[in-house]
Amino acid sequence: MTPHSVAVLIAHLALAVVGAWLIAIDARTHRLPNRIVLPALGALIVILIIEALATGSGERLTRSLLGGLALGAFFAVLRLSSRRGMGGGDVKLAAAIGLVLAWHGWSHLLLGAAAAFLLGALHALVLMALRRATRHTRIAFGPWMIIGAVLAIGLA
Repeated sequence: MTPHSVAVLIAHLALAVVGAWLIAIDARTHRLPNRIVLPALGALIVILIIEALATGSGERLTRSLLGGLALGAFFAVLRLSSRRGMGGGDVKLAAAIGLVLAWHGWSHLLLGAAAAFLLGALHALVLMALRRATRHTRIAFGPWMIIGAVLAIGLA
């Protein structure tokens, strides 16, 4: 196994556990706790740095950091434009997801972000059609971000 393969395996296994935990928490409480998201973000950055040092290539690290910054900034803008929309946890989770998706490539980042919004919108429309939600009902978005990222990694 190459150093890159080992790093990918470690990152994906850790994210699977953390992602499942966050999906359960966010679906139930509409919160993405800092005590989970921030250490995951930090651990991802460490894994990326170790991978870059082990492979002697900083290209993936640079792309990853830019992707995390870009997706985090995009979600920060969404949060600032409507305080009742995205939460701070969504912004931090977006940065972590952006790191991983951009690590795989820019197309993964775009596909994962688009999938999250599409899945979240479909979920909201189904709830509204079933009269279990209105336009003002809060819907947890973290699960859709995580599922969108998994789909992007699995499909692209």
